[in-house]
Amino acid sequence: MKIHYKTDKKDINWQEVADVLRRSGLSDHTAEEQQLVFTNSYAVVFVYDAERIVGVARALSDGLLQAAIYNVALDEEYQGHGIGREMILRLVAQLKGQNIILYTHPKTVLLYEKLGFRRAKTAMEFFDMEAEQLQWMEEVGFFLPEHYRFCDEYDREDMQGPEWRKK
Repeated sequence: MKIHYKTDKKDINWQEVADVLRRSGLSDHTAEEQQLVFTNSYAVVFVYDAERIVGVARALSDGLLQAAIYNVALDEEYQGHGIGREMILRLVAQLKGQNIILYTHPKTVLLYEKLGFRRAKTAMEFFDMEAEQLQWMEEVGFFLPEHYRFCDEYDREDMQGPEWRKK
């Protein structure tokens, strides 16, 4: 392996970016759509093995206070070698001083915890997708069950919902 990292958007093979994301199951968007998404992102990391892109990550940001990481993908044969860790560290370095939120697959939660990320109790998500897709996301572990409450919220009046739900 001849791994190197790139954090600019010049001379990128967008088809390779689309292919990495497709292989990881994160996106079926075209190379042209990925080019738009990544070029409009605040921070990027591309991982190369020699001349071929094998990993990608990006972040949106206001440039000062808040950022969100998306589309972290690394081809399976490169996982377990510290490459994904380095990719995230390089992305986070571009977001220095900002609060960062991250959407990840349930299988990678432990990796992010090792990098200093903490699970949020109050994060909320809204996805514009079909009910079957939402159900799959819940089953796989992306969501807590609808109306889920943590045990320390059971008796809190502000967590009970509207009066009609209490009946």
